[in-house]
Amino acid sequence: MTDKKNRREFLKLSMMGGAGVALSAMGMPASSYGRIIGANDRVNVGVVGFSDRFRQALMPCFLNHKNKLNFDIVAVSDIWNRRRDEGQKILSEKLGHKVQACMNNDELYRIKDLDAVIIATADFQHAFHTIEAVKNKKDVYCEKPFAETMEDARNALKAVKESKRVFQVGTQRRSGGTYHQAAKFIQDGKFGPITMVEMTWNVNQPGRWRRPDLVRSIRESDVDWKRYLCSRPDDNWDPRKYLEYRLFWPYSSGIFGQWMTHQIDTVHWFTGLKHPRSAVANGGIYQWKDGRTNADTLTAVFDYGPSNDPSTGFQVVYSSRFHNSAGGTKELYYSNGGMIDMSTNKITPTGGLKEREAAEMGMKPNLLPSMDLSAEAAKVETSANTGGDSTTDAHVRNWMECVRKQDVHTNAPIEAAYSHSIALIMGTAAYRSGMKATFDEARQDVMVGGKVFTL
Repeated sequence: MTDKKNRREFLKLSMMGGAGVALSAMGMPASSYGRIIGANDRVNVGVVGFSDRFRQALMPCFLNHKNKLNFDIVAVSDIWNRRRDEGQKILSEKLGHKVQACMNNDELYRIKDLDAVIIATADFQHAFHTIEAVKNKKDVYCEKPFAETMEDARNALKAVKESKRVFQVGTQRRSGGTYHQAAKFIQDGKFGPITMVEMTWNVNQPGRWRRPDLVRSIRESDVDWKRYLCSRPDDNWDPRKYLEYRLFWPYSSGIFGQWMTHQIDTVHWFTGLKHPRSAVANGGIYQWKDGRTNADTLTAVFDYGPSNDPSTGFQVVYSSRFHNSAGGTKELYYSNGGMIDMSTNKITPTGGLKEREAAEMGMKPNLLPSMDLSAEAAKVETSANTGGDSTTDAHVRNWMECVRKQDVHTNAPIEAAYSHSIALIMGTAAYRSGMKATFDEARQDVMVGGKVFTL
């Protein structure tokens, strides 16, 4: 399959006007149309991608709430025979009934009375699989990052909004109690104007995103490689790009897509801003020289503020490294009166304008009060297996409740997914071009050097 054909198929999926057109184009009968869920009906869910993230985090969270909310998993779709078989076996054991194993999503969407899907596939596939799902009238929980190119992001945004399906993207901070408290504190004007945000995510993990044993064992005949490529350019079979895709562009932006999306999403949420005004970035592969093409160390600086008023705004500095864990994971919001530390869940007057300094300038002191956002909040986990942590559990439940009520106002709706995609693409564009990246509102495109940033 050529690059041109891949993109043509992706655009065809994204631009189809109605469910009937989409289904007939994929050879699916009208019986695949979504059904109306009654108050007492069981909601039948399909799993798209039996990945580590689904198995270790999303599955236990789903199982926590499925009985009370009357949900079930009826099928698992995976293009790798090993994961497909594992998914069928594990889910059948957990649920107490046979779960259907599907070789691909065409087979999945032929299942009668399938209502929703959980998408946990490779980073670059999320937008493509979301379009498939909503065109087949399914509600969607989709892992982040939502999209790694603006073409993918725009197509998926359009498809979800036109479908009116329930959609939640997996930026689970939006379901965290302490984050809701911080958002309210800022949005009520109690914090004052944000002047800067510092974000870090540091680990010392040589095996991060590496799967050497699986790479040695997998064969091209075990997977559907052409289907795996989706909207990406045609490429020769490479087990590392299949199993360790987060190390390779354009299958993943790596640090930006996997980690920064979580933290930058809170900036958008807390402030109401949709994306940065500009981005610059630098980094490289300084430690783990194992053939990867994505950086093991990155720093990006974003300028945020109203697009029509460059005189006001703030800076966001994001940094991450894989080779020394000092500093850990932090999200620090600063104003002239103090700071919010989301790693400790505390608001403090640290660094705020004190009485003496204010008096010298003829100003009033504006120190913030000390507040504990939540003594019970769970710490952010930086290990490879985040498990069914409390925020992910709440996030999955929020989606399930919204599907049950057919309420499209999830905690992390399609607009949030689109916004974090813009930020990560701007970071990627700045890093890969070595130039400042901006966003063209009219074109809805990321720009570098006066040109649209593309693969």
